[in-house]
Amino acid sequence: MGSTSLERRMLAEAALVVDRLAPWALGLAVAVLSVGLPTPDQVPEALSEPMRVLFAIVCGAAASAGRRRRRPLIALGAAACVLLAQWHVLTVATYYVVTGEPRRRLVAPYVAIATALVAVRPALPLPGDRWVLTEVGANLVWAVVLPLVAGLWVSARRQVLAGLRERAERLERVQAARAEQARAQERTRIAREMHDVLAHRVSLIVLHAGALEVSVQDQNIAAEIAGIRATGREALANLREVLGVLRTAESLDGHAPPPSLADLDRLLGQSRSAGLRVRRHDEGDPRPVSQAAQRAAYRVVQEALTNVHKHVGECDVDIVLRYGPGDLEVVVANGPPAGPRATESLPGAGLGLLGLRERVALLGGRLHTIPGPTGGFTVTATFPTERIENPA
Repeated sequence: MGSTSLERRMLAEAALVVDRLAPWALGLAVAVLSVGLPTPDQVPEALSEPMRVLFAIVCGAAASAGRRRRRPLIALGAAACVLLAQWHVLTVATYYVVTGEPRRRLVAPYVAIATALVAVRPALPLPGDRWVLTEVGANLVWAVVLPLVAGLWVSARRQVLAGLRERAERLERVQAARAEQARAQERTRIAREMHDVLAHRVSLIVLHAGALEVSVQDQNIAAEIAGIRATGREALANLREVLGVLRTAESLDGHAPPPSLADLDRLLGQSRSAGLRVRRHDEGDPRPVSQAAQRAAYRVVQEALTNVHKHVGECDVDIVLRYGPGDLEVVVANGPPAGPRATESLPGAGLGLLGLRERVALLGGRLHTIPGPTGGFTVTATFPTERIENPA
């Protein structure tokens, strides 16, 4: 597969090089032929040897630019026929007229005029010139018929290739539309499953927590249950937001906006109520940050705190927001556990940090995770502010 792709790329590059060099090679050939081909004795004396060389150079330059400018080449081809009895310049002009003329109705008049010029050339009042049918026929085939047939074949081939390319592009667009439709249907199915399963179960957790909050007598336990209930309600709101993204690729109107750095203190408060000793430090001069970067920074802190709850338990956690001259750095560092760890392991997919790394990389940032020497863990995310202060 790789070798085939490499061969195709090499062939495409070789074809591009040949396409660029072909006009120059053709111009050089025309110039050499204009100098090297013999001329009849009746050539006007004004075309001395230096003038013939200069005329050959001009014809070569016109042939090199014949793809873009055909009129100078046509004029020089006619002059070469009349003055030098040379037909190769007119041959190149005929080919470029047939392959490059967008208005096909002009090709027939050109072919008629070129044929008449080839036929009438020997009858011009030049000393010693004779009209010979075989010579006129050969010159006509060389200057008009062969380039006409070649040009028509090349034009037809280009039209076929253009049609195939258009058809392939149309099929590619149709395939992309079908793939997008399939992705939309799959997102809708996933959203439906999440709504039917997760939303229902989280709603039951919130309802049971509310019932316990009313019935329990101990105020401390009631406060803990209230925190569980509040967390469940927030999870429901976040779930609705995710379901809206899955269904419409954007948040549904009327729902709460996605979290940002302004909501970070509320997140830290929830972690403190769960037993973590969290401290926040802001360093540097705060500057405007895009909403995408704020959401990513919030998710970094949220995932790091979630991992601390799962794997460490009660401990000290330091959150640092460091505004540098060209970046925003978010650091979450936790120390060793301050008490016994929970014996029950909370379920998880094990893909949280991987998802964070992808989210940060989309914004041009970097994510590093480093275990500490005393059993802690440090998560560091860096976002370049040059790219995120003015998002497109």
